[in-house]
Amino acid sequence: MELMEAILKRRSQRKFTDYYVTDDEIRELLDAARWAPSWANTQIWEFIIVRNKEIIQKIASTYTENNPAIKCSQGASVLIVGCAKTGVSGGQKGIKETIFSEWYMFDLGLAVQNLCLRAHELGLGTVIVGLLNHTALKKHLSVPEGYEAVVVLPIGKPVVPDKQGPPRKEIKDFAHLDTFSTPYA
Repeated sequence: MELMEAILKRRSQRKFTDYYVTDDEIRELLDAARWAPSWANTQIWEFIIVRNKEIIQKIASTYTENNPAIKCSQGASVLIVGCAKTGVSGGQKGIKETIFSEWYMFDLGLAVQNLCLRAHELGLGTVIVGLLNHTALKKHLSVPEGYEAVVVLPIGKPVVPDKQGPPRKEIKDFAHLDTFSTPYA
């Protein structure tokens, strides 16, 4: 699969078959994630692979009420929880170099995108779940201080693999030339 095809066809999937995601497939997803760029190559990401059904239920209980990812998470054979080390990205040697104190979110996002694109290439589906109680998630997974539990990724074989996505903005509607007020045509 070509990269652009994966970018264009990867969609959030919330309905999975009963397919069991293998450990080899999980390793391939993690391998893709580890090659993401990060601030000064800090690689702040940590991933928790959750197979235990009781823990999966606890994780799903942290989602906000009516979160459409609850059912797919409860039925998934694996959840991958993306965590990040805080206080590292955005600076060097303990000195902040950017006003954005949560640069770890950007770094983790890059790793998660790599993981999701690789999952799609392998015929797996994912959905990025962030609408949840992060403090409770962190507690359920024993995430230590200095780290945040940021995102949950239910993974499985999608029931509808070629699901159509919503329309996207045209380039002219979000790109600017030289300054924000000049559209890039």
